Amino acid sequence: MNFKGRRKPGRFLFFGLIGIAALFGFSAIVMLLWNAILPSLLHVGVLGYWQAMGLLVLSKILFGSMGPGGPRRGRHWGGPPYHLREKFMNMSEEEKTAFKEHWQKQWWGKAPE
Repeated sequence: MNFKGRRKPGRFLFFGLIGIAALFGFSAIVMLLWNAILPSLLHVGVLGYWQAMGLLVLSKILFGSMGPGGPRRGRHWGGPPYHLREKFMNMSEEEKTAFKEHWQKQWWGKAPE
């Protein structure tokens, strides 16, 4: 049987079960860490399992992205956005040198050697 170009059966189910298992596992970790550290440190109440899962889901909604790849999808960490990189690559050597000198002066207060 040739599966080339077709989705393999059961893949969706497998990764869905892995995601659900990860949610339950991370909830247990959140509960254990909360109960081990925060009650004695900040005098807060003990957290139950379902409360830990709710806290985990709430933090994902408030601070995380809802899509795959995170908020920086399509960008390299620490690198310029694609359109700036493309613009820099299309500059002539003189323009690149002037650009580098400008940014060296602006950020470091000196021209490159």
